[in-house]
Amino acid sequence: MPRVVFLLIPQVHLLDLAGPAQVFSAADDLGYGYTLSYVAEDPDVATVQGLPVRAEVDWPELDADDVIIVPGWRGPTRRPTAATLARLRDHHAAGGTVASVCAGADALGRAGLLDGRRCTTLHTVQDELARLYPKAIVERDALYVEDDRVVTSAGVSSGIDVALHLVSGRHGPYAAGQVARAMIVYSRRSGTAGQISVMLRHRSHVDETVHRIQDLIEARFTESLPLRLLADAAECSERTVTRLFRQATGITPLAFQTALRLERAEHLIGQGATAEVAAREVGFQDARMLRRLRARAT
Repeated sequence: MPRVVFLLIPQVHLLDLAGPAQVFSAADDLGYGYTLSYVAEDPDVATVQGLPVRAEVDWPELDADDVIIVPGWRGPTRRPTAATLARLRDHHAAGGTVASVCAGADALGRAGLLDGRRCTTLHTVQDELARLYPKAIVERDALYVEDDRVVTSAGVSSGIDVALHLVSGRHGPYAAGQVARAMIVYSRRSGTAGQISVMLRHRSHVDETVHRIQDLIEARFTESLPLRLLADAAECSERTVTRLFRQATGITPLAFQTALRLERAEHLIGQGATAEVAAREVGFQDARMLRRLRARAT
């Protein structure tokens, strides 16, 4: 039975830990057989959110089928000792998998596991990771990256995505889908998915009128949405809709809708749909427009 060991660093983020742990616990409930362990250099581990957790100080015996996951933490905090970093290196050298969530990539970098390998972390600390570990190949705006059994991911909820990826790699996509359904996860995202979705990328403004327009577009982005319809919802003129939307987001309502369609189509294609099926699902009349947009994006 494979073992998943979580290495807990002081000031660990609860969701960085609980998300992946829930995935492997659910996989075990579904009959895929996992044992979960929690280790730390001290038995009492403080979390950022204030709920203390307890861990073992003695490591279990590991083999190549086992996984070590380092959840992220908020710094500054005490970094792992040389002995702990050696555990990470030795497990990988023995054929095991080592993974991280968010700032957990720092521990992998300190262990030398990022040298010459592709990796990622939360978008706000990617520059720092690249500065600290210049031999690492930091992938920008990736949800998670796997390179030679070293798996790194972005922050917080991406720990769920990388754990589902690991389940899929061991047991197939159907098993990962079972776990995702059991956890009521809306969709299983691929590693190439952006860390910030289109919905969030253009929502940093404070214009409530534009937020109402965006709500309507997001709810009905597969439909034809004439500017008159958006103007009625916003209770203003069509010209005002376009002006306010561009001022708040930098793009037009149509460009926002098209970006939503393209993002959803990319997800469907990543899950095995053809371009024709994906195009129809998101509201394009045929696949030609989708292919042109994908080519333009790349």
